[in-house]
Parts: sequence; structure tokens; C-alpha cells
Amino acid sequence: MNAMTDKLDTGAGRSIGAILIDNGRLTPDAAERILKLQKEQGLRFGDAAIQLGLLSEADIQQALSRQYDYPYLMPGDERVSEEVVAAFKPFSPIVEQLRAVRSQLMLRWFDAEIGHKTLAVVSASRADGRSFTAANLAVVFSQLGERTLLIDADLRNPSQHQLFRLENKLGLSSLLAGRAELAEAITRIPGLIDLSVLPAGATPPNPQELLARPVFNALMATVAGQYDIVIVDTPAGAETADSQTIAARTRGAVVVARKDMSSAPALQAFVSSLQHSGVAVVGAVLNNG
Repeated sequence: MNAMTDKLDTGAGRSIGAILIDNGRLTPDAAERILKLQKEQGLRFGDAAIQLGLLSEADIQQALSRQYDYPYLMPGDERVSEEVVAAFKPFSPIVEQLRAVRSQLMLRWFDAEIGHKTLAVVSASRADGRSFTAANLAVVFSQLGERTLLIDADLRNPSQHQLFRLENKLGLSSLLAGRAELAEAITRIPGLIDLSVLPAGATPPNPQELLARPVFNALMATVAGQYDIVIVDTPAGAETADSQTIAARTRGAVVVARKDMSSAPALQAFVSSLQHSGVAVVGAVLNNG
């Protein structure tokens, strides 16, 4: 989908009842019953609906999120994997922690005036939760109203197409090989209005060489001009030099580690190698799971 298409209707400015009717969660007759009870007992619309057993608390929260332009998905929505927890449980403790990371990154790195709009999410090992962190950070940035692009630059073991239920025929590898145009490789995620994803694409025989091509620099410059925030998922740093190549293009990186699993010496060596490459390591995320 074209990254520059107009914003979709978010529900902002409409009543909760209208949003729920449009979403098929409520019939007009049921809405009339709710409005009647609301008037008789001086209740809020949501409280009246729950009292009548016509809606659940989850239905009300979903409608409120649309009304206040804070999109998230209902449980059971199979368009996105449940591993993307920020898309389904925006008020959970883990997402609160992700929002805290988001705030720190907004303060310490992202600044359109000085050209800081791209960030690599890196880790030393494959099992550190790097792709999980990249996906969920992209969601919370989009929920802030930032036009956000998530790029899967792990051309060896990609996973973002699985997390966001996308085909992986066209993607970053296609663009770097000159076999696709940007607009046809990017997908806007349904239900998450300001989030788009560029999957990795077909696995190439020469990922490091592709990432080192000038076209990757040009691509990053292009997307930085079209989006407010660009999050780039990367391969494990201990297995390949790809992540350093990518981080050198984004100029900034956040490092992911897993509690009780990540090797401190390996992590320290990886961070030092990034810094020696001129990459600003602007934060760290410790996964507990």
C-alpha cells in the first residue's frame, strides 16, 4: 500500500454507540435500549450497555480507543499475531513498560529537526526477543499518532511477516535487488492506523552484500522522508555483521537482552563494536520472559 495515502477513518468525533454499530458489535435496536436505560438511570452509555448484558467491558474499551484515536485490536483478531501484545492489551504492565521505553527514545533520540527518525533494534543473540521488541515498539509509536514504519531487515531469519500475518514474497530484499517498488512492498496494518510494515522478502543468497549496497542508504533516506518513525529489526549480532551494517545506516540503536540468558561479556563486546562503528546506542531493553 502507498505510505502516503490519506488517513483512514478512526472514529474520532463519533459516539461510542455509532462506532459499535458500525463495527457490528451492536444493533440499532440494542442501542435504543441502552440509550433508554442511560436516560432513565443517569448512567454512562457503557455502564448501561454492560448492565443490560449487551456489551462487555472489552467492547467499551475498544470503542473508546477508536473515539480517542488510540487504536488497538480485539482478542481473537487473527490479522495480527497475539505476540504483538501492544496491539491487543495496551493497558497491560508489559505495554506500560514499552511506553516508558518509547518516552525515553522520544527524549533521547527521535528528533526530526536533526534527522533522527530511524532506529535499529539489535541484540547479540537470536533468543533475546529482538523481533518481539521491534514489533511492539512500532505499535506503541503508531498509537502515539506517529506515522510508523517497521522494517524487517533480518534477511536470514525474518519474523515480522509472521507477527503481522503478511505475505513475504515482496520485501526489503526485493527492493535492494531492484525487483520491486517501495509502494508495492509496504503494507499498512489493518486496525492499527499509523503502522506500516516492510517485510524482509524472499531470503537472498547474499544478505550482507545487499545491505551494504548504496541502495539501502537511499531507501532509508526515502522512508525517513515519508514516516515520522522508522524501526528496523535486525539479525542477531553474534551470528553475522549484518546488524552493524544496518545500525550504521540508522545511526542509532536500542539493544535488547534477555534476563538470565544473555551473556554479559558477549553483550558488552557487541555494544562496543557498534559504538566503534559510530552507532549511538541510545537505550537498552531487558526482556524478562
